[in-house]
Amino acid sequence: MKKIFIIYGHYDDKSFNAAIRDTFKETAEKKGYSVDIVDLYKEKFDPVFAGEEPDQIVQNHRKRIENSDALILIAPIWNFRMPAIVEGWIDKVLAPPWAFKFKKLFGNYGYPIGNLKGKKAVVFCTYGSPQFAVRTFFLNMPTKRLRRGVFNICGITDVIYRRYFAVPFVTDVKRQEFLNDVKKTVNSI
Repeated sequence: MKKIFIIYGHYDDKSFNAAIRDTFKETAEKKGYSVDIVDLYKEKFDPVFAGEEPDQIVQNHRKRIENSDALILIAPIWNFRMPAIVEGWIDKVLAPPWAFKFKKLFGNYGYPIGNLKGKKAVVFCTYGSPQFAVRTFFLNMPTKRLRRGVFNICGITDVIYRRYFAVPFVTDVKRQEFLNDVKKTVNSI
């Protein structure tokens, strides 16, 4: 049985992000997968990292990641990044030396060695902007940063991105198409 660990980062349970979460969970459970969800807002996760040692919450999330086959992030993109609560979770949980460490080459030069190899990641992002604007003017910055600056450094190279554009402006039919894509994505884990 595949074990899925979901980090959900939206404050509104009536949001389209909640529909993504619920559709993913229902579809995965129908396939017999075990689904473990952390709702960062409901848990009142403290995203502020000030160099402290990992607390019990961070240790718990790390243990849940270790016990999973796939890590799923579900959140909107605001100001070219995920909400601060999700970004803080990344800073605190996917931190060195647990998620990665640096191998020194010489002087101040080195490269990261990921400790989460063999895991898969899926990122579901919603945008208020149309796809053309995100791809053309903003050069896909959010996904590039997540792929290169988070997952690859942690050793996760099998990453699927599902991006849903102009969500506040699309029809219910289009939203259903998006949710059908969520269902199909479960099949690729």
